[in-house]
Amino acid sequence: MRFFMRSLVARFAVAVALPLAAITLAATAAPAHAQPIPAGAKQPGDFPRAKLTAGMFVIDAAVAANDADREQGLMYRTSLAPNEGMLFVFNENAVHCFWMKNTLIPLSIAFIRADGTVTDIDEMQAETTNNHCPKNNGVYALEMSKGWFTSKGIKPGMKIQGLPAAQ
Repeated sequence: MRFFMRSLVARFAVAVALPLAAITLAATAAPAHAQPIPAGAKQPGDFPRAKLTAGMFVIDAAVAANDADREQGLMYRTSLAPNEGMLFVFNENAVHCFWMKNTLIPLSIAFIRADGTVTDIDEMQAETTNNHCPKNNGVYALEMSKGWFTSKGIKPGMKIQGLPAAQ
């Protein structure tokens, strides 16, 4: 009887422990490429926001207007809402290059002059370190989900409205 009871208890423990372990692993397993946001980095909702327009489309843009925010950008994000992006605001009219290190989602980037004119658009693959540089000087860059500008018919020469003043 003792052996039977120990065996029954052991089977019960295994029957309970295995499903609990599976649930715990499933709950804590991160996507293969996901990286936790490092301590000190801003959470996505902590960036200031701006409502921009590109033609008839309204964009909800997080704004990165200082060195730390521009450095983080959309790193560690795993998704964007359909018309959500990030606007980079620079202190000088220059060629500002971008790369995709620690950026987990593919993006499109529009480089923009101070008057809101889109000068260049480029497509960027996730987690790459090659440079994406515009051919023209600009004060802003707007990152959106890959293909967003093409799907909306936004091309160089068009204007983005609602841009905050560059410092």
